[in-house]
Formats: sequence, C-alpha cells, structure tokens
Amino acid sequence: MKHFFGLILVCASATVWAQDTVVYRCGNEYTNAVKDAKDAKARGCKLVEGGNVTIVHSNPPGTASAPVRAPVSNSPRNDGAEQRARDSDARMILESELKKAEARQADLLKEYNGGEPDKQGGEARNYQKYIDRVAELKASIARNDSDISGLKRELSRLPPPRNQP
Repeated sequence: MKHFFGLILVCASATVWAQDTVVYRCGNEYTNAVKDAKDAKARGCKLVEGGNVTIVHSNPPGTASAPVRAPVSNSPRNDGAEQRARDSDARMILESELKKAEARQADLLKEYNGGEPDKQGGEARNYQKYIDRVAELKASIARNDSDISGLKRELSRLPPPRNQP
C-alpha cells in the first residue's frame, strides 16, 4: 500500500510540474524563457495552449553545418569570341526549330478547322473515330503551342545577336 501512495505522489508531482511549464510562440520560435505575460506581450509572443510542442533540430545543438561549396570544373573557360559563336549557333538552331513548330501549328490549325475538321475515310460511318481524331488534333495543337512557348522562352534567355559589320 505504501508503494501505491508513493506512485500516486510521483504521478501527481509530474502532472503539476508539466502544468507549470509555459511555452510561448514568438514568431517562428518557441520558448519557455519568457519571464511573465507582460514580457511576452512586449516581445509579441503568444501563449501556446492545449498541446505539446516538439522541436526537431536539423543539426545537433552546438554543431555547425558544413559549408556548401560549388564543384570545381576542370574545363577551360571560354573566351568571349568562342562563347559568342556558341550563342550564335544556339540561336540559329532555336530559330530554325521555332519556324518548323510555327509551320506545323499553322497546318494543325488548318486541319482542325475550328473544331470541325473534314471527315476522312470511314469516319462518316464510325462517328467515334471522328471524335477521337478531333481530340488528338486538339491535343497536338496544345502540345505544339507549348513547344513554341518553350522555344521562345529559350530564345529570350540567349544574349541578343551581335550585328556583324
């Protein structure tokens, strides 16, 4: 019986101790180092009620994370003329691809005919084949439009072309 009362006493003291711990949230920081409610209000802290707060440290306390260093490249640096030549080649390739994509887009839009393309072959008897082809045309137009946007975005990232004398 003595042990039972001792156990109850220990549990009761642990409960009282847990209720004494007051945790405040000050922005993104949780602390119990606030002296009183006036100090908390002055610091802009709010009392955390009705739950436990668990703090997970990304690094053990007292250790600093290792600095992140950029990888060292062994390739030689490009001089200005060589880089301009590469940029010029990239621009020519992208412009060529853009012209092809825009021509393809014009053909697709012409075939799509505003959502009512001409029926082909057995589509007059099988309406589902027609619907499937129209859906495929619409998807192709959307894909091609996305490709055109991507090519234009890549072209805009390149430095402007230099005028040759």
